Amino acid sequence: MRIVICTLVAGAIVSLMLGAGPARAADKFPNFNVEHNCKLETSETTGVGETLESCVNDELRARKELEPNWGKYPKADQTSCVRETSLDGTPSYVELQICLEMSRDSGR
Repeated sequence: MRIVICTLVAGAIVSLMLGAGPARAADKFPNFNVEHNCKLETSETTGVGETLESCVNDELRARKELEPNWGKYPKADQTSCVRETSLDGTPSYVELQICLEMSRDSGR
């Protein structure tokens, strides 16, 4: 009985920690490692036409557009879009921007 209760309490603590993480992360603008992520992305898309330089430029452009407007997006959209763009381990400002715009447009 005691083991079951400890397991349930531990599971609840982990759930709370995981649930609180993205919400807190959404309060401030996310910091993605653009160069590292672009290196990974472009190594997988050799021959598709995207270069490391174009990837970095696109990411920095999206970051520059998103950052000053970050507080204008609903917290729920911030949280879900940061989570979604981070699923594959290479979070992207371009993908984040698209996700936030789609969320905004679907609410109209």
